[in-house]
Amino acid sequence: MKTYREELTFNTKQKREYLNITPRVEEAVRKSGIREGLVLVNPMHITASVYINDDERGLIQDFDDFLEKIAPYDLKGYRHHRTGEDNGDSHLKRQLFGREVVVAVTAGKLDFGTWEQIFYAEFDGQRPKRVLIKIIGE
Repeated sequence: MKTYREELTFNTKQKREYLNITPRVEEAVRKSGIREGLVLVNPMHITASVYINDDERGLIQDFDDFLEKIAPYDLKGYRHHRTGEDNGDSHLKRQLFGREVVVAVTAGKLDFGTWEQIFYAEFDGQRPKRVLIKIIGE
């Protein structure tokens, strides 16, 4: 069994952003030379998520609106802020969207459904963040 590891780095311009990282994951799969296996993609930060969905701008805005209703940015409303942080909402948003995705690799390509794409969701941006890509297989 072979393994391949790569890190992506992001420094978003806004506090919350949703980036389609599918092409970068596909490139990592290509570089790995792995034809059959699995790829794990996860942010290495507790205020970001990686998820799979459709790359449709209206849907992405719906996600953002939903998350902001459930866990709004509020400088006074979170106990976490007593530690000196201001990102309590970002931690909650990450819990709602989850941590990582695992995708099958078949014949050297991501084995997706019709509209599936991989996204990096940043909830506390404007600073460097990393995403791990780990590929295992043959």
